[in-house]
Amino acid sequence: MSCWPLHEDGTWREYTRRRCQGPALFLDRDGVIVEETRYLHEPAKVRLVTGITDIMGRANAGGIPVIVVTNQGGIGRGLYRWEDFAAVQEEITRRLSRAGVHWDGVLASPFAPGDSPMRKPRPGMLLAAAAKLGIDRAGSWIIGDRETDIEAGHAAGLAGGIMVGDGYGSGERQRALGFDEPGRYLVRTVQTPADAVAHLPFLVNP
Repeated sequence: MSCWPLHEDGTWREYTRRRCQGPALFLDRDGVIVEETRYLHEPAKVRLVTGITDIMGRANAGGIPVIVVTNQGGIGRGLYRWEDFAAVQEEITRRLSRAGVHWDGVLASPFAPGDSPMRKPRPGMLLAAAAKLGIDRAGSWIIGDRETDIEAGHAAGLAGGIMVGDGYGSGERQRALGFDEPGRYLVRTVQTPADAVAHLPFLVNP
């Protein structure tokens, strides 16, 4: 048997802090924390995205939990295993630690696109983390590089979502902006994670 934090629903759920009773910063992993490498499963290919340690450091210093929510459909497709995911996670954790920052929770969905409520754009991972840690969803934000990240934040009742880059084309960015609802859910687009800081109220005005 493995010692990995696998939930009975098949997701990976790892937490390093207890309840927080406040907002959180949700981050996609591939394309936001680490450079996008399709079906990343080799530690040697891990590269941190420029600017991400600054955002995480600000959140850490302000007591804002950093929660990673990542689709890992390559596991469901049989392209790699949880062993590979764990090895990549260990390498990312090592590099973040070397930069003096950390995450407070990681949830990973192994499911291929379909009906699983635990795969973005459905909000299952965000809702599970919020319930576990007592997160104030209405004050929380998500940063992602795909329309599905922004949609998941909208479905979870977050305050807003920030899309980094152009996803897989300008059309995807426009679809992400379609979830913008002033007064309910704000959507912002930026080119790099470093640009996102100015749009996060709990980092600008801690």
